[in-house]
Amino acid sequence: MQLSEYRNYDATGLAELVAKDEITPGELLDTALTAVDAVNGDLNAVVATFEDEARRFIAEDLADGPFKGVPFLLKDLTAHYGGQPTGAGWPPRASVRPKEDAELVRRFKQSGVVIFGKTAVPELAMDWTTRSRAHGVTNNPWDTSRTAGTSSGGTAAAIAAGVVPMAHGNDGGGSIRVPASVCGCFGMKPTRGRNPVAPSGSTWQGMLVEHVLSRSVRDSAAMMDATAGTYAGQFFNSPAGGNFASDVGRDPGKLRIAVSTRAPYGASTHPDCVAAVAETVTLLEELGHICEPYDIDLPEDGWGAFETFILAEYATDMRLEEGVLGRRLTTADFPPMLWEMIEAGNRISAVDVNVATTRLHAVASAVTSTFSRYDVFLSPTLAQPPLPHTAFPQASTMRGHYEFYLSWMPFTHIFNVNGSPAMSVPLVWNGEGLPIGVQFAAAPAAEGLLFRLASQLEVARPWRAKRPLVSIA
Repeated sequence: MQLSEYRNYDATGLAELVAKDEITPGELLDTALTAVDAVNGDLNAVVATFEDEARRFIAEDLADGPFKGVPFLLKDLTAHYGGQPTGAGWPPRASVRPKEDAELVRRFKQSGVVIFGKTAVPELAMDWTTRSRAHGVTNNPWDTSRTAGTSSGGTAAAIAAGVVPMAHGNDGGGSIRVPASVCGCFGMKPTRGRNPVAPSGSTWQGMLVEHVLSRSVRDSAAMMDATAGTYAGQFFNSPAGGNFASDVGRDPGKLRIAVSTRAPYGASTHPDCVAAVAETVTLLEELGHICEPYDIDLPEDGWGAFETFILAEYATDMRLEEGVLGRRLTTADFPPMLWEMIEAGNRISAVDVNVATTRLHAVASAVTSTFSRYDVFLSPTLAQPPLPHTAFPQASTMRGHYEFYLSWMPFTHIFNVNGSPAMSVPLVWNGEGLPIGVQFAAAPAAEGLLFRLASQLEVARPWRAKRPLVSIA
């Protein structure tokens, strides 16, 4: 298959070609590997490939699922593929090879996808752009001088450039939606517990969730059908869902939509992001929905509670890493700012964490109560357009690091706190030709409603034909 032809299909379309014997999984793998070679020098999005394992999988283990034969990439964080490193952009982890697949990866394989590589992440997912000492900086396909987002930036860049139509991502504070916004992809963050978290347990007390980024809405919905469901290895399991693929194309009805461009906790919102929401409101009203201004009033101490909670979780993650590596970690294992964060986390007491968690429950209550009045909440995904690499400090104090977070991505984390599904939809490009995502959220377990709305928007304002500067075709 020529790259120009391959680029025109989403994952569902490629699977249909395989089902009709018009192309083989091996031929699709050849094409995907050629696509990596075509663009990765400009993007640095794919940090590892394992062609031999992928061909063995096709020959011996390929499942007859909805995405049979479709090439697929894993984000190099948490989603363990047995026998392949999960490096997390962190040099000490480069040689660690998990023995078994994570539950999520097992379910991906049952969907029929052919996993052949890993995508770039920030070092230990502790940075607000995708860069690491292990792999360097990942570039945005629309403008290689700009960020691909955090922390599923490699996944988003690979999808936008056409390497694969869909790939794995996860999201603890915006890490599916942020890169989807800056790279012009569709990114759905599921409800807490909807998909199994990897490798086991309940990472970040259920705030971190797993799914995919994609070019089409229908791929995201069908993959959620393939992977969702209760899992004994985690504390949080969401209510059983319906058939999300069947929601695609269904009329969402006349929705009452709350609209806000006021960033939480005092950040300013760039005019391009405000304009993207205004343009989206016009489209929504043309489609028959009711849009009303509404700002969520969050507890004043909510951001401080989030910082405390996340710092403690980072320190916990590193304590567990010591068990994996079989040694104590020291300042030599980290960039100075990351070490400062881990040390700060180690100084937080159990009482401090529980107090912070209690305050986060108040944040969750404020957010979730929105959906007793409105069906959907609309905001910018980010407070700024895709930023240049030079905007991200190379060395910073922990305080400066979190202040930058709030100036860049203040809109996303509140839906990790309350557990709602939320999606970034690529409806608007600014005057510089850069994608400006808009975020929609709904009540917990209401992914079906969001998929119905997203598919309506996809028909009204198609985005799949748009091509970035760096693209396979």
